[in-house]
Amino acid sequence: MPSLTRAEAIARAATVAVTAYEIDLDLTAAGDTFRSRTVLRFDAKAGETTFVELEPAELISATLNGTPVDASALAEERLALTGLAQSNELVVEALMTYSNTGEGLHRFTDPADDRVYLYAHMFLDGARRIFPCFDQPDLKAPFTLHVTAPDGWLVAANGEPATEPAGGSWQFAPTKPLSTYFVSLIAGPYHARTDEHDGIPLALYCRQALAEHLDEQADEIFTITKQCLDRYHQIFDVRYPFGHYQQAFVPEFNFGAMENPGLVVFRDEFIHRSAVTDGEREQRAMVIAHEMAHQWFGDLVTMAWWDDLWLNESFAEYLGTRITAEATRFTETWTTFAMHRKAWGMRADQRQSTHPVAPSDVDDTALALLNFDGISYAKGAAVLRQLVAWVGDEAFLAGLNEHFAAHAYANATLADLLAAVSKASGRDLSAWADLWLRRAQVNTLRAEVQRDADDRYADVTIVQTAPEQYPTLRPHRIGVGLYDRGPDGVVVRRRRLDVDIDPAVDGGRTPLPELTGEPAADLLLINDGDLTYAKVRLDEASAAAVPMILPLLDDSLARALVWSATLDAVEDGERPVAELVTLVLAALPVEREVVLVEDVLRMTRVLVDRYPTPETRPAALELLAQASDRLVAASEPGSSRRLAGVRGLVGTSVDTARLRGWLDGEGVPEGVLVDDDLRWLILYRLVVLGAAGPEDIEATLAADRSAAGEQQAARCRAALPDPEAKARAWDLIINDTTSSNRILEATAHGFWQPEQLALVTPYVERYFAEMPGMLRRRTGMSGERIAAQAYPSLVVTPETRRHAAELLATPDLSSILRRVVTDGDDDVRRALRARG
Repeated sequence: MPSLTRAEAIARAATVAVTAYEIDLDLTAAGDTFRSRTVLRFDAKAGETTFVELEPAELISATLNGTPVDASALAEERLALTGLAQSNELVVEALMTYSNTGEGLHRFTDPADDRVYLYAHMFLDGARRIFPCFDQPDLKAPFTLHVTAPDGWLVAANGEPATEPAGGSWQFAPTKPLSTYFVSLIAGPYHARTDEHDGIPLALYCRQALAEHLDEQADEIFTITKQCLDRYHQIFDVRYPFGHYQQAFVPEFNFGAMENPGLVVFRDEFIHRSAVTDGEREQRAMVIAHEMAHQWFGDLVTMAWWDDLWLNESFAEYLGTRITAEATRFTETWTTFAMHRKAWGMRADQRQSTHPVAPSDVDDTALALLNFDGISYAKGAAVLRQLVAWVGDEAFLAGLNEHFAAHAYANATLADLLAAVSKASGRDLSAWADLWLRRAQVNTLRAEVQRDADDRYADVTIVQTAPEQYPTLRPHRIGVGLYDRGPDGVVVRRRRLDVDIDPAVDGGRTPLPELTGEPAADLLLINDGDLTYAKVRLDEASAAAVPMILPLLDDSLARALVWSATLDAVEDGERPVAELVTLVLAALPVEREVVLVEDVLRMTRVLVDRYPTPETRPAALELLAQASDRLVAASEPGSSRRLAGVRGLVGTSVDTARLRGWLDGEGVPEGVLVDDDLRWLILYRLVVLGAAGPEDIEATLAADRSAAGEQQAARCRAALPDPEAKARAWDLIINDTTSSNRILEATAHGFWQPEQLALVTPYVERYFAEMPGMLRRRTGMSGERIAAQAYPSLVVTPETRRHAAELLATPDLSSILRRVVTDGDDDVRRALRARG
């Protein structure tokens, strides 16, 4: 299918104005297809031509204003419409194909009970797989949906029910004007929980196999939903605008969630079936708040074209983090953002594939998908936090409310938003937007410190630098914190300076004369409070003191910033990974914030798998295992920290006898239950180490015949250190079109193992030769995720980079694979540099 171009979208929007969609779906037939009948009404310039997107299995009939449209008008998933009248009615009846990729109308058969579930996912351009449409964000219209479903099924949609369901017939009221990519429904024997808050009907949905778990967690999910609704109503002048607020947890969903108005869809892993940490509960709360933010920013006011995708995601990322901290029991979300989310943005921003937060070159929808990354989410959110620090919170919220009022149920651009915030703040944001939103890459802030003989500051200067290829210096409003160890041993902040960095004035060197004569702190922390988006490098004395200071810091956000600066310096090759794992061993067992524990373990493990040589990696891994073991010993039974430590130990240990004992219930740390998820994690590690085989995988699957169990079994099978198992897994990754997106992702995830380099290295060349074919068979988000999971980034050799360069030189390489290979090659490049 040709990707819709910006030029085509502009021309079509100038030709047509959509007034209504009426969609009738019949889901009762057996087989791989369903019947779709659509009445699409639109106004147009008389005599003009246009097209709708449509991808049918079979086009049964199509009429435009009562005149049949010839089947030959359908080509490359576009139905041409000629001889338009001023008012038009297109009626299309077709058979459409169910999906197994998480796009279109996805069908899932639950292995736990053989029940069938459906859900629709339209983003970015998947609506054509369900109904004919003008599939671009600025052609909004009301949607009226009617669904005929098998008896016993539940159907829910964006619109509120118009009538009581009868005989499998479900009729929904017309929606507010929506972009096509927001239209959604679920259908199947879903389990439901309902509630109400402040006049808004609430609902939760999940598969029957998860019903017990949803019932246990519904009160927490409803409480967070209500708290977030209340807080959004406090800061926004417009109340929640889409009637009911339903949240559906569905299987094999590609994203974390999708903000469909009135029917937000989540991946159903958020209904926890095993023990989880408070960090994972916090993540669920943040995703709930994130998707709710979209109801205003994205759904009520929608971008006009995909170049402003960041407007949706950056605002939801910022507001989701903020509202969770302000409204729920999870008050430390800015610590999570500083440690985890912003690191994601910085990694994306430093790659060759970097792009501005607000790119100007999104010429078609395929390119838009490539910008669905850490820059559009996390960097944009960090930049917005800097904007709030610069203009003030009151002016920022006033600008948002004016933006909503001016463009409700319509579309808007970055220029519209900047105009609203500029008016509210009295500041011209054009120069700010150029530096922060229109230019790529990240600055580094370093402290240059001179001390006198009495250990007082003689001179402190903040030096801002930029990469040679992206030489932009930016204004920053930051905090500078001075932290000292008190008489009780706890490290607390003595003083914080608010500093404005303006390279137009100081050329990138900002002196801090306020500190002259001040006793030198044990830790001088740039960007204290994490108000800006920049890499931070500590001065030499502060960096040397980190192993002693970090365990004693009383502020979790400050600890996150120190951890982040340390990890980033190692990732950049400025400090050795051996230094990092030594710090982890010293500081992590006493870390109090579980999200820091989890992220430090996860990020350090990634570096340990790539940066040491194969000969030195075992020693680094052993230090991580020791740190995890100490954390388990130092944490309370039943606590999140203990569970995080156990998981970290499972992932790094080579003590197969101990791990096998845990599977048998022997020596398990007190307060830890070897439930389904932990059992699979232990088995996966044993499989990788060659201490468990196919019979163990099948026995564990027999005891956990669930969707999660099938995915974990697929990952374990791919991780078997056996040539035949690797061959079967590779064939599945490259050639299979019948397995679901999630099974193939799990297979790709388990394939590459640093303990199995001799076995998997021959597949490096095959990746670059065969992955283009895979992406012709499986496109979109599903194909991208599989290609990324399957990238040979653990084979850190010049040959891997050579193969990547040869593929990137191919002129007709798909944009998706080009991006995946560019980013994977950057990971290998960094690892080679770290190895010297």
